[in-house]
Amino acid sequence: MKAKNMETKIQNVVASASFKHGIDLDAIVKAFPHVEYRPHVFPGLPFRLKRPKTCALIFNSGRMVCTGAKSEKEARWSILKVAKELKTAGIIITGKPEIQITNIVASGSLGSPVDLEALCERAPMGGSLMYEPEQFPAAIYRMESPRVVFLIFSSGKIVCAGAKKEKDVYEAVENLRRRLNEMKVLL
Repeated sequence: MKAKNMETKIQNVVASASFKHGIDLDAIVKAFPHVEYRPHVFPGLPFRLKRPKTCALIFNSGRMVCTGAKSEKEARWSILKVAKELKTAGIIITGKPEIQITNIVASGSLGSPVDLEALCERAPMGGSLMYEPEQFPAAIYRMESPRVVFLIFSSGKIVCAGAKKEKDVYEAVENLRRRLNEMKVLL
């Protein structure tokens, strides 16, 4: 049963990239005066793009971590765009980076409130469930397949983290909704 108000929106896709060579961060600072690089505070250089609105942390080892993308495609495109901008500015970049999606975070709504107390009483759900309302208002549910972690709020709002593919997010949300419905904890 699919609720009318059920919605899921990807909020952040994190991707890592690896070049087969180091990157001269001081050369990036000289070529792009707007970047802030404080190696005594943090070893990565944040390189921000306006379109898409993402940030790539570049390390002198040749590794990059891109955050802020709203899709897998956008994350990959952002990394390639950063590499192209660096290359255009004369920074030595050879070959294409090896790109891997490391985390997808989504938020959404199940379309109806959830009785978290009843949920805890009726678990197991094929994963691990933790609910300590005195410490945090959401139940934390670690789903085994697909492997994600949910924050489930009594309002029916959810946060899903840990997916490596967008399709896993939507599959996990559908599995969660189905399981909660079967347990009769959706109000």
